[in-house]
Amino acid sequence: MKFGVITFPGSNCDEDLIFTLRENLGQEVVNLWHKDTDLQGCDFVFLPGGFSYGDYLRSGAIARFSPIMNEVIRHAERGGYVMGICNGFQILTEAHLLDGALIHNNTMSFVCKNVWIKPATKNTILTRKLEDRAYKIPIAHGEGNFFCDQDTLKRIEDEDRVLFRYCDEKGQQSEGSNPNGSLNNIVGITNKGRNVFGMMPHPERAADPILKNIDGVYMLESLLSV
Repeated sequence: MKFGVITFPGSNCDEDLIFTLRENLGQEVVNLWHKDTDLQGCDFVFLPGGFSYGDYLRSGAIARFSPIMNEVIRHAERGGYVMGICNGFQILTEAHLLDGALIHNNTMSFVCKNVWIKPATKNTILTRKLEDRAYKIPIAHGEGNFFCDQDTLKRIEDEDRVLFRYCDEKGQQSEGSNPNGSLNNIVGITNKGRNVFGMMPHPERAADPILKNIDGVYMLESLLSV
């Protein structure tokens, strides 16, 4: 599988993803620029974390109009795989490739720490290889509070499109294990076609033994089973 990682002005996790995919997982990876109009034959496109365009106006709102997003949308509409992590998730909601929105954390502060998340479905390529346990993954965001109207929330839940939920180390959900106020402890979601994914935590930051945490590797490795 050939992966592409897009760099927007303000991206700061693009190199982390490229290193993890290329060096730790041995995959072919190309770095795509936000002004590109060609995905270079990539099968799977990542939108990385960071602060695209300085998060001016609203997180992801300007990056959504970068030239490459026209190709990303076409790729997704053809059934191609797309995944947004943190700021990338925000961009995908702004582009209406994923439902809902990411609003300010309920603490109204930036949160940077390790959290525990647990798979909520086995019915996606991202989660189908994962064990039914809690995984420790870092977050770093000020606007990671997943929000949508009640009809949309019901549809997401009924269609089994929640990827992960925030939990404690034992896998139990509670208000205290939710770092940002996301509805139903939602960490990330997929689209109805199950080829577009978004999540706030950073699996690429938990993907190397030198970091004393490889829980993120299991998630990214799952993508290779397509």
